Amino acid sequence: MKPRNSLRALVGSLLFAVCYGLLTGFTGLLAPLIAWMLPPSWRQPVLNVHNHLLLFLFRVVVGVKVEVIGRENLPGKETPVVLAANHQSEWETYLLQVLKTPISTVLKKELLSIPFFGWGLRMVQPIAIDRAKRAGALKQILKQGKERIQAGRSVLIFPEGTRTLPGKERDFNKGAAMLASSAKAPILPIVHNAGHVWPGRTWRRYPGTITVVIGPLIEVEGKDTNQIHEEMETWMRNAMRQYP
Repeated sequence: MKPRNSLRALVGSLLFAVCYGLLTGFTGLLAPLIAWMLPPSWRQPVLNVHNHLLLFLFRVVVGVKVEVIGRENLPGKETPVVLAANHQSEWETYLLQVLKTPISTVLKKELLSIPFFGWGLRMVQPIAIDRAKRAGALKQILKQGKERIQAGRSVLIFPEGTRTLPGKERDFNKGAAMLASSAKAPILPIVHNAGHVWPGRTWRRYPGTITVVIGPLIEVEGKDTNQIHEEMETWMRNAMRQYP
């Protein structure tokens, strides 16, 4: 592992912070304007230019390698899924947008109010929930999530509900399993360890390697919600412990 407090890490963090701000401001204004003038099916690919550039800069400027295991498990665009992933940082929110497109993300509604970032986010049909109203949020996820899937969009859910530090465990909610059962769509489980190089609540970024593991599809036919949830959680927990 590369030293976390080296001059290389400090310079990389500062340079990436500048690039992040400039890129977000530029594409946050330009990309939504261009996307607004295009047919809905073209909007997410245009907005994903920002995500591709950000992921590229993170690798080059900070010095991060990305290893993807199980890419053969990724279904084609014609197969919408409930994508369930662990949540450690902002990094995976950018990666997963480009890994399985088109996709709608379940997120807290406050994100839509962020200048630039929130403007573009509104154009990719997120499911913006009020986490303080848990019962209403679940109904919204099931209703809007099913609508998105029926329209050919995948839905991204973080079963932990919020960011979790690497090595820590948090209860998984059953929203992904409930939506998959209701919409008759398979679950695509994905885990990663990006929190080591892109931790939350700090501007510091660190060189290293991110491992992304894409699991086999979890089919829902003939299973109840509890069975689907247990299968998803068991695979994700095992993979997270294997690639901490």
